Amino acid sequence: MTRPAETSRRTLLAAAAGVAVATTAGASAPAVAAAPGARPRHRGPGRPVDNRAWTSYTDWRGGTDAGTRAVSGRRPGLVIAKAAGRRDYTDPHTGATATWEYATWTAPKHRLAVPSTEVIASWNAHTPAGTWIQVELSGTYSDGTDTPWYVMGRWASGDQDIRRTSVDGQSDDKSSVWTDTFAIDNPATGLRLVSYRLRLTLYRAPGSKATPTVWRLGAMGSDIPDRFTVPASVPGLARELTVPRYSQNIHAGQYPEYDNGGEAWCSPTSSQMIIEYWGRKPTADDLAWVNPDYADPQVCHAARFTYDYQYEGCGNWPFNAAYAATYKDLQGVVTRLGSLTDLETLIAAGIPAITSQSFLKEELTGAGYGTSGHLMTVIGFTADGDVIANDPASPNDPAVRRVYKRREWENIWLRTKRYNASGKVSSGTGGVCYLYFPAQLTDRQRKALAAVGIR
Repeated sequence: MTRPAETSRRTLLAAAAGVAVATTAGASAPAVAAAPGARPRHRGPGRPVDNRAWTSYTDWRGGTDAGTRAVSGRRPGLVIAKAAGRRDYTDPHTGATATWEYATWTAPKHRLAVPSTEVIASWNAHTPAGTWIQVELSGTYSDGTDTPWYVMGRWASGDQDIRRTSVDGQSDDKSSVWTDTFAIDNPATGLRLVSYRLRLTLYRAPGSKATPTVWRLGAMGSDIPDRFTVPASVPGLARELTVPRYSQNIHAGQYPEYDNGGEAWCSPTSSQMIIEYWGRKPTADDLAWVNPDYADPQVCHAARFTYDYQYEGCGNWPFNAAYAATYKDLQGVVTRLGSLTDLETLIAAGIPAITSQSFLKEELTGAGYGTSGHLMTVIGFTADGDVIANDPASPNDPAVRRVYKRREWENIWLRTKRYNASGKVSSGTGGVCYLYFPAQLTDRQRKALAAVGIR
């Protein structure tokens, strides 16, 4: 946040950016203190997470539209039918002002099964040149009052029309938006969000026939108790998926305009691994802008097209999920899981996962670094139940595959509180996870996703 008397969310929440900080021998990563309500915490027993998504033709027909139209077919979606009006938008990152036609769609009110301290929206859309979208959230508190409409993202798959961006400085006296996360400012008061609505605004150049198409819109609400440790799970699966291996570190110094270069690209690097696991990849034309001397140019591409110009980083969670969904017939969501058993359920169905964690060097045997926040790709489990991860914070592509001790790994991923290198309490990400999967699911995939709360 960039309000008076508040440190920026980027400084407070390096963990959210997924920046792996390699350390010298015996040194720990720089510690980052947590902002109040800044990041999702851990899910305890009873799955205190509520996922709701609008994806079907019936879903799109069930909202309130002003100029939008539901389209049926193999992948139902929402498009502009007739503009509801025009608006000027001054891009804060370029200074350019342009006039846009717009249409809106508002979802029905969703009552949260879990009155929540935090909500994260996700969306999947196609935005051809000359179009973009805005996603907003408004809700009702447990005291009966309402939030304002909060902008959860202004997004386009490209960067030629607007610069995709989160919006700082959004708060009332009860809640705030921290880049990609709605958060109750003081959960200890007992205040919770009990329901919400999502609003889509679809934009296009005046007079154009082009339109964004939105295939998926949803949000994950949660109320996660704070804890420094989590119960140990019992191993239940031995399987490894064949997932491409990409190192972020070989891109160090490349394209520093995107989050200071490859050393900070754990999130887009992880995203690209999973996208290619599902058989998708950028075309040669897509990659024509990348220096031909650079290895793995698709990682540079992922960094550019996940970059949040306000956050100044590639670690915006919904932006990564939306990037994955720009590839043919892929879906992407941000959620949180409650145990390694949940991950085993997904791996058994052939679905890898991208997880967010923070730790000191000595807390994860074999990592060789500490971090205030880092994204990895979980691709399987050994016969002993240890975690097999593609860790992008590796010196080269072959070194990306790692095996981490089960007990260490599940604790650094699922805890909500930790002690940093200075002995102060910092936040943990509490089971945050990106899931990417095909639009057309097999029965086994569908059941596995439903078992962890995704439909």
